[in-house]
Amino acid sequence: MKHRSVMNSRAHTVRRMAAEKAAAVAHQITEPALVLGADTVVALGRRILPKAEDRETARKCLTLLSGRRHTVLTALRCVPTAAWPDGRTGERVVETAVTFSRLTDHQIEALLDAGDWQGKAGGYALQGHAAGFIRFISGSASGVIGLPLFETAQLLRGQPGHWLP
Repeated sequence: MKHRSVMNSRAHTVRRMAAEKAAAVAHQITEPALVLGADTVVALGRRILPKAEDRETARKCLTLLSGRRHTVLTALRCVPTAAWPDGRTGERVVETAVTFSRLTDHQIEALLDAGDWQGKAGGYALQGHAAGFIRFISGSASGVIGLPLFETAQLLRGQPGHWLP
């Protein structure tokens, strides 16, 4: 049962962050619109890794992720503005399993020098240099990058009108 509560806690965290982003923007827009908010967290076991704002944080994250499987959770929340009463609020949480190969200190330094880690959850960007060290991925690659395209399209298709075919 602990595993389920840990997963629920991480999903709750990322859902809350995406909802807060979408709501903050939706309240500022006066015309009919649909606002999409998204957020991503990288979780290793029970721990949610930080967004890497400095080189040392990125180094710690990459060291922790080296040779290990982790989970990337991305939440989407669409919110219609008050001026569009027909719009529907919706959300999705996408979980993706990712495994890094074992990284040497030299490889970690090379990833840090590349700079892809800046502002990234867990200190790496799948679409960057780290891709060469990803041994396994199961789930949504676009979700790891930050916007799960399939789930985004589902949310848009669920709106009134013809957003997508």
